[in-house]
Amino acid sequence: MRPGPGRTNRPRRRPDLTLPLPQRDPSLAVPLPLPPLSASAMPPTASFQIPSFSDLERLRRIGSGTGGTVWMVRHRPSGRIYALKVIFGNHEDAIRRQICREIEILHTADNPHVVRCHGMYDHAGEIQILLEYMDGGSLEGRRISSETFLADVARQVLAGLAYLHRQRIVHRDIKPSNLLINSARQVKIADFGVGRILAQTMDPCNSSVGTIAYMSPERINTDLNHGIYNGYAGDIWSFGLSILEFYLGCFPFGENLGRQAGDWASLMCAICYSKPPEAPPTASPEFRSFIACCLQMEPQRRLSAAELLRHPFITRTQAPAAITVSACGVRTRKDGGWAVESAFLGNKSPP
Repeated sequence: MRPGPGRTNRPRRRPDLTLPLPQRDPSLAVPLPLPPLSASAMPPTASFQIPSFSDLERLRRIGSGTGGTVWMVRHRPSGRIYALKVIFGNHEDAIRRQICREIEILHTADNPHVVRCHGMYDHAGEIQILLEYMDGGSLEGRRISSETFLADVARQVLAGLAYLHRQRIVHRDIKPSNLLINSARQVKIADFGVGRILAQTMDPCNSSVGTIAYMSPERINTDLNHGIYNGYAGDIWSFGLSILEFYLGCFPFGENLGRQAGDWASLMCAICYSKPPEAPPTASPEFRSFIACCLQMEPQRRLSAAELLRHPFITRTQAPAAITVSACGVRTRKDGGWAVESAFLGNKSPP
């Protein structure tokens, strides 16, 4: 463009002069509304397929608690068996949509030691989650006195934990009742992810003894560890406590501590201020060291799941004895020190 009459092209005095961009006050920001809740309560994905809810037949109840009930269900067209977890209570739409987003994340989890989450339904106002069925149930109340057997259980749980932690997923509620087994002797972690979202609606005080009992000291008392909580280290504490409980056949801080109504304060004080539990002197040095690497008061001193997989307690063991499946459940050979069927699927302690 040529200059007009009487005008000349002059260089700018400030060639670097620019107008400042307007700054937005974040306090005035208005978030976009969330999309409406779909009939299936699942965010649409190209690859996701979930059985129709009308095709599921409830067979029997296999578990229940303060938060909900778990049913054994059969998919009529295929005959496949699933577990259906029904969450008690009607939740606000915002909570439901948050759960849907979390379920979509859990649906992508793919590890042989993590219970598969197939999806969820919003049926009759209840949130219902379709899960992989584990026919051996949970390891709650089971005693595993064989160190070889226990090392294999620990290895499988650690493999699942290491996977979750690599995916930046913290379980927050590792305990025997959340460790499941099937007839192929696979041990898998259950109830991860969704529990932390539902915690405020299912249990506002977060006061379930079953949960507090396995919490790390720094999670119970925020004054410990300078108020810093590391969820990954917290999972390791809960894992170590669970493995020690399997070996002892009772809760490591005392069989009845905290189990009586109104005795939660004693339980929390024991966890936060007493010396961490140890494996008994009769246990092998490898097992005692393994438990000590998990149950450290200082979170930074606990080994990670990946590091524990390289611990001698895990690596020294040989391949487990061969197993066969019968109509009664799992039967294992007694050679190699393996426990018999009742250690997993029958009585709470081996004969």
